[in-house]
Amino acid sequence: MLQSKDPTIVQAFIPVVFLVIFISINVFIFGDSALDGSNQIILILSAAVAAIVAGQNGFKWLDLRAGIVESISSAMSSMLILLMIGALTGTWLLSGVVPAMIYYGLQILNPNIFLFAACIVCIIVSMATGSSWTTAATVGIALIGIGKAMGIQEGMIAGAVLSGAYFGDKMSPLSDTTNLAPAMAGTDLFTHIKYMVYTTVPSITITLVIFLTIGLRFDGQLETAQTDLILSAITEKFEISEWLFLVPITVIFLIVKKVNALPALLTGALMGGVFALIFQPNMVAEIGGGTDMRAMYIGIMKALYGSLSIVTSNNIVTELLHSKGMSGMLGTIWLILSAMVFGGVMEKAGFLKKIAEMVLTLVSSVGSLVSSTVGTCVFFNITASDQYLAIVIPGRMYADTYKKKGLAPENLSRTLEDSGTVTSVLVPWNTCGAYHANVLGVATLTYLPFCFFNIISPVMSIIFAYANIKLRKLTSPDRPL
Repeated sequence: MLQSKDPTIVQAFIPVVFLVIFISINVFIFGDSALDGSNQIILILSAAVAAIVAGQNGFKWLDLRAGIVESISSAMSSMLILLMIGALTGTWLLSGVVPAMIYYGLQILNPNIFLFAACIVCIIVSMATGSSWTTAATVGIALIGIGKAMGIQEGMIAGAVLSGAYFGDKMSPLSDTTNLAPAMAGTDLFTHIKYMVYTTVPSITITLVIFLTIGLRFDGQLETAQTDLILSAITEKFEISEWLFLVPITVIFLIVKKVNALPALLTGALMGGVFALIFQPNMVAEIGGGTDMRAMYIGIMKALYGSLSIVTSNNIVTELLHSKGMSGMLGTIWLILSAMVFGGVMEKAGFLKKIAEMVLTLVSSVGSLVSSTVGTCVFFNITASDQYLAIVIPGRMYADTYKKKGLAPENLSRTLEDSGTVTSVLVPWNTCGAYHANVLGVATLTYLPFCFFNIISPVMSIIFAYANIKLRKLTSPDRPL
């Protein structure tokens, strides 16, 4: 029998080079619509290239297929959450939850402080829930609507939302990545969080200053006449009430109480349907095509699974009030499946491991070690297309090296979060990038330049390393036993 052998570094890079070249061609030709299907095809073709090279090294197709299945299984929870988010956004629109958020938000916020305030709101919600996904799917959607009604560029709004959302995803003790990183590095949760403060607080401070500075160039308050038209267009279609906020508050409460995301989101989607029947019966009847129970059932079901557009007297409001339901998430799920196929073959064939080993040979100083860790996390976010793999694999790779350099494990866990967690959202075909682009309705490359926190965090980690700031040694007397 032909035995599988380790790949050479050239073989390991062949699929990666193929992917980068053809993804670049796709983005150049298709622009934002590259995610409609062409990028998925390139990911599948890249997986095929990887499989061919792996076959030359003696790997059997059944082994590679097992790697693909394992990779897809790791992303299954994310795909199910995507479907549930689609259902939730549909019933929250129909029930008036999202219109109510926009309605009250327009009266409270103004363009000068909007980006700053949006980031702060998302910091609070993400710290409370520990989830950037939940934050984006709840207050994030509303903030996109409010900001667009103010005439603010959608990429800026999404950048503010995601900067705040990933602060909590990185710092909250409820976050899965905040628990995963110290587990991989070999430190405890609260030492990890305490040590992240040193790089995270400067990063978010700079981010907030940038958003506040950008806001100063806006005109200020919306014109009263324009605001009145938007508010009137909302109230002519929806019954706006403070009671509608019980729905998102319930979802956030469930997440804080550590209820699994799927049942929490399902609860939110179903509550949206019930509140739609209570507060917006006329809207449900309009969607369902009648006033009887059958029509009401159809209206709720369409909100859960299908496309929903609310036509108002104001074009700005009409543009905001639309949802694609569960069916609108299928394109993103297709992208995730394709990315997991590529990542599964790359990992099973040993290509990712080989590239990681090469990176380790370049490490000499502490600064280069941290820089290599950051680069490796970003690399795995691009090639493995999964945030967790971008934390787990580098965590395993570098744990011994940090110890040999005399560095406490919290240095590694902090670097994993500064790079692996926050940069996942910047890659269009990564599960996080694909999710947020779909949920917020803003293309990844459109919001990427404005995700200041996500861009600054890995840079801040490298700066601290080269400047030898807060690099705790294994022999440090204040290190907990």
